[in-house]
Amino acid sequence: MSDIKKRIAVLGSTGSIGTQTLEVVRNNNDFIIDVLAAYSSVEALEKQVREFSPRLVCVYKEEAAVRLKEAIADTETSVVTGMEGLIEAARFDTADIAVTAMVGMIGIRPTIEAIKAGKDIALANKETLVTAGHIIMPLAKEHGVKIIPVDSEHSAIFQCLNGEHTEEIDKILLTASGGPFRGKTREQMRDITVEQALKHPNWAMGKKITIDSATMVNKGLEVMEARWLFNTDFDNIQVVVQPQSLIHSMIQFKDGAIVAQLGTPDMKLPIQYALTYPERRYLKGDRVDFNTLARITFFAPDMENFAALRMAYEAGRMGGVMPTVFNAANEMAVSRFLDKKIGFLDITDSIQYAMSMVKNTDNPDLKEILDTEQYVYELLLSYFG
Repeated sequence: MSDIKKRIAVLGSTGSIGTQTLEVVRNNNDFIIDVLAAYSSVEALEKQVREFSPRLVCVYKEEAAVRLKEAIADTETSVVTGMEGLIEAARFDTADIAVTAMVGMIGIRPTIEAIKAGKDIALANKETLVTAGHIIMPLAKEHGVKIIPVDSEHSAIFQCLNGEHTEEIDKILLTASGGPFRGKTREQMRDITVEQALKHPNWAMGKKITIDSATMVNKGLEVMEARWLFNTDFDNIQVVVQPQSLIHSMIQFKDGAIVAQLGTPDMKLPIQYALTYPERRYLKGDRVDFNTLARITFFAPDMENFAALRMAYEAGRMGGVMPTVFNAANEMAVSRFLDKKIGFLDITDSIQYAMSMVKNTDNPDLKEILDTEQYVYELLLSYFG
């Protein structure tokens, strides 16, 4: 381990990625948590503050921030709130790297501000690149900031490219588990319940991303992310269903060679790699045993019954605000599905409706992206009735 302490801001510290990031930090004594941020989880944040003694904590919801401030009044940790608080957390002077693990488009502005402040980004917020990749990637280059993906598939591609050049890529082979309903028809999925959709066969994740995996929206978002992360065309990104989730993704190079990254499905691996890059460290956990591994199977994705993946390619190729439309419609629909107000198939139907109703805008700025998000929310509120 390095003698130099790496100081970390965890934005989204009470979610699945955030809590696993803190688990990684516990096992590395040269990491220091300078900043924590979460939406409203006061009890979880208080425990984290008392364990890690950050200099700053942001609670997005003001009422929750007031309660946390009272709860940790005996500590030296400062409390801020709202978007301005998130931006302050993202820009915090002593932090070296920001783990952007917030769910939703709320993560875009803090990520932009962290880049402007010269922070490296351990990127776990899909929406940042999906909706604003044309802003984020040039900005990171301008400020000399590394964007290291935390998502398991993009981390796998990032690892496969070590020592290689992106211009030598022939094809990105983005693997997918297929989710809990692989092989089912739309008709068979008509009465899927929230409880069924939340049972992922391989990964333990937050509720929103688990539903996204069940609809294949998550893979569509990853396709759009990969386009920006690895500076490639959509025609060069192929989704491959690999139900065992052992191959996390692959690269096919121009000479026909394929390089793959394999491992057990454990998010702590890509999280730790993002924090220690380019160093690798020991990580406690299960290992793949090829002596007992029976098989690894592959299937083409079903873009007819899982139309969201097809629509993601369409939105990505259209560019402009259309990826924002796709993402915002999905966020709204998943929220309502989790509240049991709409059916499972209504999620993809909502995305299709929104994409058909919104006029595209080329090269949108941040205001246009956020305005589009709000417009889609209002559009779908009317659609749901």
